[in-house]
Amino acid sequence: MKIATCLQHVPFEGHGIFRQALEVRGYSVRTTLVSSEGLPQDPGDFLLIMGGPMSVNDSDPWIADELQFVKAALNKDIPVLGICFGSQLLAKALGGSVAPGPCFEIGMVSVTLTDEGKVDPVFSQWPSTFQVFQWHGEGISLPPEIPSLVASADFSVQAFRARERCYGLLFHLEIEETGMQTLCRECLQDVQKAEIFPEMIHAQATPHLPMLHQFADQLIGHLA
Repeated sequence: MKIATCLQHVPFEGHGIFRQALEVRGYSVRTTLVSSEGLPQDPGDFLLIMGGPMSVNDSDPWIADELQFVKAALNKDIPVLGICFGSQLLAKALGGSVAPGPCFEIGMVSVTLTDEGKVDPVFSQWPSTFQVFQWHGEGISLPPEIPSLVASADFSVQAFRARERCYGLLFHLEIEETGMQTLCRECLQDVQKAEIFPEMIHAQATPHLPMLHQFADQLIGHLA
């Protein structure tokens, strides 16, 4: 059986709906909490890098170790998908950079396909403008050869592709109702900073979850 390795960074930001999408395609999902358990021996046949409240620019030794792990996985030419912190780590591994953005995006945010996104094999199947679940304050700068596929009003890079099967998403397609509730509870300071109530986040996001999960399944289908 094929192995999908999920790198998790905090207990409350897991693989969400991605696990189901991988398992129906014949993958066994192996999850490692990198910040406390360390890295696995190898990335397996698919590398999924999840989110977390930390920054890729933090000085924690495990972040530097994971950056090297991701670079090694890219050299193996396996499918790689980075989400939020994972996308920022992936961007840095590809030669880009990460820095604080102009605002803190939280909850449902409208995003738009770029010209490159409109011809991408995955994103070209999606609407030109749609809403996604966000939870981040830092943004990505990509090297010139890697274009942005999706942008929001405040962040020019919301998604990118490097090679055929390597994607980074600043937003969360995988989020489920329970995961959203846990995120609001564990990161209450973020909610308060954004001057929004958890109930409002839930009310705005819940109707969009089926669409986000459909997009997640399409993306995993392409990568797998």
